[in-house]
Amino acid sequence: MKVDQLYTGCLAEAAYYLESNGEAAIIDPLRDVDSYIQMAQERGAKIKYIFETHFHADFVSGHLDLAAKTGALIVYGPTAKTGYPAYQAEDGEEFQLGDATIRVLHTPGHTLESSCYLLLDKDGKQQSIFTGDTLFIGDVGRPDLAVKSDLTQEDLAGMLYDSLWNKVMTLGDELVVYPGHGAGSSCGKSMSAETFDTLGNQKKVNYALQPMPKQDFVEKVTHGILPPPQYFSKNAMLNKSGYESWDVVMGRGNKALSLEQVEEHLAKGALLLDTRDQQEFNKGYVQGSMNIGLGGMFAIWVGTLIQDLKQPIVLIAEEGRGEEAVMRLARVGYDNAVGYLDGGFATWKNAGKPVEAIPSITPQEFETIFRTKGGKVNVLDVRTPTEFLSQRLINAENFPLNFVNESLDKLDKNQEYFVHCKSGYKSMITSSILKRAGIKNVVDIQGGFDAIAAQTELEKTDYVCPSTL
Repeated sequence: MKVDQLYTGCLAEAAYYLESNGEAAIIDPLRDVDSYIQMAQERGAKIKYIFETHFHADFVSGHLDLAAKTGALIVYGPTAKTGYPAYQAEDGEEFQLGDATIRVLHTPGHTLESSCYLLLDKDGKQQSIFTGDTLFIGDVGRPDLAVKSDLTQEDLAGMLYDSLWNKVMTLGDELVVYPGHGAGSSCGKSMSAETFDTLGNQKKVNYALQPMPKQDFVEKVTHGILPPPQYFSKNAMLNKSGYESWDVVMGRGNKALSLEQVEEHLAKGALLLDTRDQQEFNKGYVQGSMNIGLGGMFAIWVGTLIQDLKQPIVLIAEEGRGEEAVMRLARVGYDNAVGYLDGGFATWKNAGKPVEAIPSITPQEFETIFRTKGGKVNVLDVRTPTEFLSQRLINAENFPLNFVNESLDKLDKNQEYFVHCKSGYKSMITSSILKRAGIKNVVDIQGGFDAIAAQTELEKTDYVCPSTL
């Protein structure tokens, strides 16, 4: 029996390739499905099933394209109603995959249709469980994404408690837990950087699996949840109802555009998205563009910050990375990329078009400015509230990137702002958004709070915040 975890760091997402005796199954595939097909072909296997643990909110799944290209059956758990042909399995139903068996365990709580898939070998011995967003390493799925008029997050958390204790916790300690996400995903709040573990160890270390009354579990799981990114509900609807073919989307967006074509698209309202590294972007960029670098959690921040999935997007990318940028946009449902500037930023600059730059200073340079001005500087700390509360610069203002679009009107366009995050990636994103909003004097601090804390003597405030667990 072959089990491969296919982990995608920029989404903190895990898909799985299972194979037994020439038959393969894919669990929670990403939208770019050719790699799964190639894996099966190279091994002489046929993809028989596509198992979905639930209607994903944080990415667009590849089930429709994979089924169309392979003839594999799309399988969901109980209560999943789709806008396309799919098999709705019953709780406890089993599927044969070569010599192995896959058993459906309906585990509502994260969403109503959420299900886990239990893998048994040819002798019926439990090998592993694919838990989707029901159980993570170190955490459980957030229970606030399927809230309805007659169903609260507390109701869902109660369902999750029952699912875990009645279905998952009864299984053997040696079972390997393969979750749908790891650290960095917004589908939970305290996931481990580890991407798999034994169930026995999770029973020891996972806060949500400790013995407790249901009400205590509900309170712990619902406490400290940040609002979900705005694209979650949109991606969930695409996964439930259907979406445009991957090949069509890539054919439309994977195009090198001339300078004249880019200007035509911008004149019609297209967004200019610069995907270069932050320390390249800051040296010079097209006026009015937004920076979200491919080197970080690109797709997650695109989904969090760009409100309209249907807005045409023109890309500026590093040489040879235009197609990658289009692909990673489409993974989260941004299907209207119209292409990337041929030759990148150099084409724009060499044509004598208007450019801007964002000052980016070292922590030591910031310390000098801070002391020269007697501490009277505006510092925007764009980390999460939890990070901010744990330790922060004296007089810094928490201005989380997650909520920047809702907070811009709080800033004075005539003031100068020094911006930092944890390590430098998010502060440049924020700086580019502030400049787009008409705030002229924005200065980025290189390396973020980690560098400031390590390289300067600036006074910091420590505060142990109440546990979010």
